[in-house]
Amino acid sequence: MPTATWVVIGIYFGFGLLELVRSDLFSKREQCTHDGIVETISTVMLLGVTQPSIILFVNYLGLTFFPQYQGALSGISFGLALLLFLVFEDMMQYWWHRASHSFAWLYNLHRAHHNARYMSMRLVYRNNIIYYAMMPSLWFGAALIYLGLGWFYAGYLIVKMLVIIGAHSDVKWDAPLYRIGWLSPVMWVVERTISTPATHHAHHGRHASDPAVNYKGNYGNLLFFWDVLFGTAKITRTYPESYGVENLPDATLGQQLLWPIFPENGDIDRKVPGASPVAKSPAL
Repeated sequence: MPTATWVVIGIYFGFGLLELVRSDLFSKREQCTHDGIVETISTVMLLGVTQPSIILFVNYLGLTFFPQYQGALSGISFGLALLLFLVFEDMMQYWWHRASHSFAWLYNLHRAHHNARYMSMRLVYRNNIIYYAMMPSLWFGAALIYLGLGWFYAGYLIVKMLVIIGAHSDVKWDAPLYRIGWLSPVMWVVERTISTPATHHAHHGRHASDPAVNYKGNYGNLLFFWDVLFGTAKITRTYPESYGVENLPDATLGQQLLWPIFPENGDIDRKVPGASPVAKSPAL
């Protein structure tokens, strides 16, 4: 197993240990029976099956149809490699995430991530299995690896997962920093650059009436800058009173993990919470 993978696992369990000590990792408020099952299966499938399979398949396609381009970018600079990953991996994930809150059929693939009525590092990989298999950023990332940027991806992955895991955790690492007066200008830059608990928790808030909630925004994963750039940012330095999905019935275990293989009556026509006019049916 690559060193970067071990580091990410260490970060993941590090935040898990913090939650275990500070906020009860395994017994979150409003947790239901299916939550742990969904999180375990989706995490194992993504890390053990989906992502490795995409990397292997893209490598196979490359060797079969474009063998001359294998490793073609291996000699580029660190700065250019960073730009390529930020645009083709992180920004693509922003747009995929944004589309998932705009189109009803795609929201059915993503809603498992929001069904949890709590925040936790446990949610990082919680999503429909098909949602991840279709995620463009995973395919673009695999293509960049084939083109010779595996050396960069290792470090990039560590930084990105540190930010994402920290943003999902209910250990609000940013809260005490907001209270330090002289750090305010620094935090102004930080919260507009990367995802923080305050900005990402806003995206998971349950009620649109809660001033800390921005369900139709704050989509960024590594970079919150994409929300700032594309007009979907809301920064309050506060946290929602509750988490989950407003105005929708609970999804079954099968729908959360493998919709549309396990559909429910009328699920395609269900409203997307806070949907924009381009979605099939607006809700809020």
